[in-house]
Amino acid sequence: MTKKPSNPHDAYARQVLSRAADAASEIRVNIDAELAARIDFDGMVLVPGSFITEDLRSQYSDVLYRTTIDDRGAYLYILIEHQSCSDQLMAFRMLSYVVNIWRRHLDENPTPQVLPVVVPLVVHSTHTGLRWTAPTQLGDLIDLDGSARGLLDRYLPRFEFLLDDVAPLDVAALRARELTPAARLMLIMHKIGPGNPHLGSDIMEVVDELRALLDGPSGAREFDILVTYLFIVGDVSVADLQPLTDRLGPRAKEVVMTTAERLEARGEARGRAAGRVEMLVEQLTVKFGPLPGAVTERVQLADAEQLHLWARRVLTAGSLSEVFA
Repeated sequence: MTKKPSNPHDAYARQVLSRAADAASEIRVNIDAELAARIDFDGMVLVPGSFITEDLRSQYSDVLYRTTIDDRGAYLYILIEHQSCSDQLMAFRMLSYVVNIWRRHLDENPTPQVLPVVVPLVVHSTHTGLRWTAPTQLGDLIDLDGSARGLLDRYLPRFEFLLDDVAPLDVAALRARELTPAARLMLIMHKIGPGNPHLGSDIMEVVDELRALLDGPSGAREFDILVTYLFIVGDVSVADLQPLTDRLGPRAKEVVMTTAERLEARGEARGRAAGRVEMLVEQLTVKFGPLPGAVTERVQLADAEQLHLWARRVLTAGSLSEVFA
């Protein structure tokens, strides 16, 4: 079930919430104190993989933790929703993910007579500011009129997920949340980062949070994750961030410069790879005629070593099968 995040919002959220302390802080603010006191947050263990179906991984990211509630086995499941439009079927999707969590649990523990509780949380975090409007209860998706619902109520499945709708919150409200610096800044960067031409000035509002992040035990690494996200999604340059790095000091300046150089090198490497793909597709088309879609897709997904091998074979091959043998 291992997956690569399919967009920068996924990557950023997953990197932050894959740290137990950051995930725990997000869960705590969405449950009541009595329940929080029963959960062993210190014993949270990240479960690898994703439970989101392949076709939806460009829209959501998720993390799962194993822990205990009142000394009984339990899971904490967080799904991060980045889309501007609410998913009308999210309650159904969340139920299916919970069932898949139980399936994995049963595969790993084949003889239990009971199932562990799964606490499901959806975090709706997007820069659009649009509120969540879809049902959080599965029963609201079932198409029945009032009288029929009353007659069938005892047979309807009961499932509801926790919703943290941070999309309509402003930066001041997000700053006031009792979260770790990394979790709080992740939600704020989701709000102010994408396509913001004034990001260099807007980010100065959270300079104290950024300093707290840098001063943490993995400060440089966490700041690098944040800056990487901003360079990818924001309309911002090293020069735009100079007032910020002047305030934060030489460690921040070094991270910003190193991150910018790394992303520039990565972009150049991707450009060279795209050029090799285009050239090989052209060579194959000239020699063998229009290519099947599967062949084109295979070339586009190949790594540099494989492209080099195929480019050599195409010179002497008499058929496509000889190229890809």
